Amino acid sequence: MSALSIPLHVVAARRRPRLEQVVLVDEQDRPLGLMEKLAAHREGRLHRALSVVLRSPDGRLLMQRRASGKYHSGGVWTNTCCSHPRPGEAAAEAAVRRLREEMGISVPGLSKLFETIYRAPVGRGLVEHEYVHVFGGVWNGACTPDPEEVEDSAWMDPAGLRSDLAARPEHDSVWFRQYAELFWDRMIA
Repeated sequence: MSALSIPLHVVAARRRPRLEQVVLVDEQDRPLGLMEKLAAHREGRLHRALSVVLRSPDGRLLMQRRASGKYHSGGVWTNTCCSHPRPGEAAAEAAVRRLREEMGISVPGLSKLFETIYRAPVGRGLVEHEYVHVFGGVWNGACTPDPEEVEDSAWMDPAGLRSDLAARPEHDSVWFRQYAELFWDRMIA
């Protein structure tokens, strides 16, 4: 197989460091240092994160079902893309990079939707405590998710998604539930 025939998310995954580090921050998103990602989640340390919410021109949201093998929250539905910037990487740049790596989507013009902090247990003794930069954009194409990251993806009607969140919240990530509760209008605008 030539290098040109390898999907971008596979090439990107091969370049990811084995022990990823996250940027620890204070409640104003000022950097405090670095920590190995899994250790930060074991200790529940506040760190910088990013999320992307893509919608179609007709208003549907592109959701992903996290791969069952993920270190936490495997098999639950969440927004289009979730990750952490690398040390020294701007959140906006990381959002574009991770959207390409996770979902095989290139959207250069993402807009900042909001920032939020949340803290929640996510199973296996891990705690998500993140200062999240959430970006949005409009997309009307196909996606080619990385199967190590994403088990499934679907375009979801906002009304149906909102009903499902109310009826079966355990099917969705804790962070997406918070986004929906606090920032729904910004995500669907």
